[in-house]
Formats: sequence, C-alpha cells, structure tokens
Amino acid sequence: MNIGYVLYTGPSLIDGKPIAVIATMASNNEKTGLPGKRNMIQTWIIRTDIEPHTAQKTGADFSVCGDCMHRPKNGNTCYVTTFQAPLSVYRAYHRGSYSNDVKQFYSDIKNRRVRFGAYGDPAAAPASLWQTIADNCAGHSGYTHQWNRPDFDRALLNVVMASVDSPEEAELSDSRYFRVKTAESTALPGEIECLSDSRGMLCADCLLCDGAGRGKGKSVYINVHGSKANNFSAGIIASA
Repeated sequence: MNIGYVLYTGPSLIDGKPIAVIATMASNNEKTGLPGKRNMIQTWIIRTDIEPHTAQKTGADFSVCGDCMHRPKNGNTCYVTTFQAPLSVYRAYHRGSYSNDVKQFYSDIKNRRVRFGAYGDPAAAPASLWQTIADNCAGHSGYTHQWNRPDFDRALLNVVMASVDSPEEAELSDSRYFRVKTAESTALPGEIECLSDSRGMLCADCLLCDGAGRGKGKSVYINVHGSKANNFSAGIIASA
C-alpha cells in the first residue's frame, strides 16, 4: 500500500495561494487510533510553496488555517507543532513520495476511517473533495473555523463540525459544533465532553465529530490542552 496520496493541488479557497491536500495512511497519533486498520488516515492541508513552520511564523498559514484564533499570529494556542509532522509531510511531498492515484486511494479507504485536517482547515479545499472521501470511507471526523466567512461553502458542514471558541460563537454557528473551553468554565446545554478526554475513547471509535447537522446529536466540547493552553483566555479576549 502507498504511504500516502495527493488528493488536491490548486488554489486555497481561503486566499487563492497554492496548497495541497495529502493523505498519509499510517499515524502515530494515539488519540485517533491504534496501528493497523483502526488507525485513522490523516489528511494534511499545506502550502506547497513554503514550509509549514515558516508559513506559521510569517502569517502565510492563513491560506490553510484562515483567521483561526489559535494561530500564532492570533491567540497562539494551536497544539500542532508544524516543524514536526507537517514539515515531514511537506518535504515528502516535494520528494515525490506520495501517489497521485486517487482511484486507488478511494479503494484503500473502504474499510478505514479518515481524519479531515490533522493540520489545516478543510475549508481551504473544495467541500466536494471531503464529501467524496466521506462517501467512500468507513467513518470520518473533522472541524472548520471558517463557518462564519461570507464565502464559506456550508455544504462542508455535512461532513465536519463547526469549530467554536466561545458561547457566543456556539450560538452564532447555528449548527452542531466542537467548542474549546477552559477547564474552569461550564458546559453549555446540548453539549457533551469529548469522549477521548472523558472516557479515553479513540477518535476512530467515537466519530461524534462527523458533521454539523443539528439532527446528528449533541455538540462536543473539550478543555483546552497542549503546551500553549495557558494562552487560551488571552486569545478569547483578543478576538472578542
């Protein structure tokens, strides 16, 4: 089996800069699954012309993350370490390590589950891409911070959650959502805690975060985590 596939190359739907969507077929992420078929396939949305950690430092990550409050240029609470896995994916892409055989990819994911956006926001690529992946795989999860952009394609919410960072955004989203909060703040009506945090369940087994339709169940919250978690309250204030 191929180690990964290039699923999309073209302009970012956020700002028109060149991006790629790449799927890697194996992962060491313990939260999203165990080795083998229960391990979620990871998808990465990256700029093709600038290394991810450099893009983050210069603000060029806007092409793949939009104006997400967790970016270093904003609240600086993003848990993704871009000079690790995203950089490895970027360099492997430029070495030609990934296959362009998309038909084979869809065959390979028939019994697999897929994570939309291990790095980057799925809204940077066409909603039809993510819908096609969802239609061909055994399950998926994903999030978008771009739901409030005037040019946002709401068809994407069929397969990903609206990602929100405050009660006010939760109300504005008018959909199921995934909310980051501080450990001290209370849950909102209609929310359930991320089962990975509360029960140790693997994302590959849970799949609550498979789309924002109101009829699909409760919204999900998680307490902010990662090495930059202490920046979260400041980020909320800065974006208010």
